[in-house]
Amino acid sequence: MALFSEEIEHIREEAEAKIKDRLQLVDRIVDHNQWKVIEAFQSRQVSDFHFAGSTGYAYNDRGREVLDEVYALVFGAEAALVRPHFASGTHTIATALFGVLRPGDELLYITGRPYDTLHKVIGKPGDGTGSLQDFGVSYRETSLTADGQVDWEQVESSITVATKVIGIQRSRGYDWRSSFSVASIGEMVRRIKAIRSDLIVFVDNCYGEFTEELEPTEVGADLIAGSLIKNPGGGIAETGGYICGRKRYVDLAAYRLTAPGIGAEVGAMLGTTRSIYQGLFLAPTLVGQAVKGSIFAAAVFETIGFTSKPAWDEHRTDLIQAVSFAGPEHLIAFVQGIQKAAAVDSHVVPEPWDMPGYEHPVIMAAGTFIQGGSLELSADAPIREPYIGYMQGGLTYSHVKFGVLKALQTMKDRNLL
Repeated sequence: MALFSEEIEHIREEAEAKIKDRLQLVDRIVDHNQWKVIEAFQSRQVSDFHFAGSTGYAYNDRGREVLDEVYALVFGAEAALVRPHFASGTHTIATALFGVLRPGDELLYITGRPYDTLHKVIGKPGDGTGSLQDFGVSYRETSLTADGQVDWEQVESSITVATKVIGIQRSRGYDWRSSFSVASIGEMVRRIKAIRSDLIVFVDNCYGEFTEELEPTEVGADLIAGSLIKNPGGGIAETGGYICGRKRYVDLAAYRLTAPGIGAEVGAMLGTTRSIYQGLFLAPTLVGQAVKGSIFAAAVFETIGFTSKPAWDEHRTDLIQAVSFAGPEHLIAFVQGIQKAAAVDSHVVPEPWDMPGYEHPVIMAAGTFIQGGSLELSADAPIREPYIGYMQGGLTYSHVKFGVLKALQTMKDRNLL
């Protein structure tokens, strides 16, 4: 029995023929990053005894210490903090920001409004939630230009003596813009340091790790953060996050995670060490699989007349594939179709709901082995205009293709194509 209609099979074949050369470029990036990770492991002489779990205070947990060193090498940073104690990417980013900002300081985001879940972290003055602004840290942001670039005239006029941290969000989030390449982030760093050399440049690196040959810390970013249930966890890290950058800033983040004077010296790994190491080892290859899937998705949706960003032949700097739909019916069918392709919970039908941390109802397809694991195939979207669906992840290229075709079949079955 055929899984898909003849029309959809034809679309698949046309897309696969179109993207063949593009996928070879992805393979070259995978090789570079895979070898970089292996060399970092070898440099720190990783052995099986490093995988042992720890309990209690976990003083002198050598596996944890070497894990930090490996991450620092891979990301071209002075230091790293890699822990299962980070509950999410938002928690990790918040820890980094609270670590380096103090009352009276200002955080200035230069890439527009950050991702929805950070809005509550930033907060409002006196909101009583313990947000940045509740603690006397002021916040401003500069909008992007019409073509999605940093508005440098606006940035230069916005920086004041109180400005301490410049925030950059690498991925598009829930915006219809291109994600920022590492090269463009490097140029941002150069221009910011030319304005004031003491400014701390922080990059939200979520979804971007291993999609290019360099990371933001290798082009001058002072501090970056991300989630282990996204790219660097390799699909098997069950929880956690990482912070990399200049040692003094990573130390401050560690003091925020635990306590001043304690920092990174404690923290039982509780049996997670092996999966975090192995996830990092697998990450370059699995990220490559997901990127191939995103390229395929872009080619498919372009073939049937939808607009995708990035286009199939554009440079990739994160996992996220955005697709613009005509209305909520198309968007909901797309997300529900992705869910139908899952190995886990394929029978579940996602519906929009008021998800904590988001400002609009959100629909999410997430049939994953790790709850919320964004390196696994998933899709989500706020139900608001413009109706844009965001697909990311896929541990295998084949699974992403299956998900995209399921989404098409769902729309076709509902007479939406």
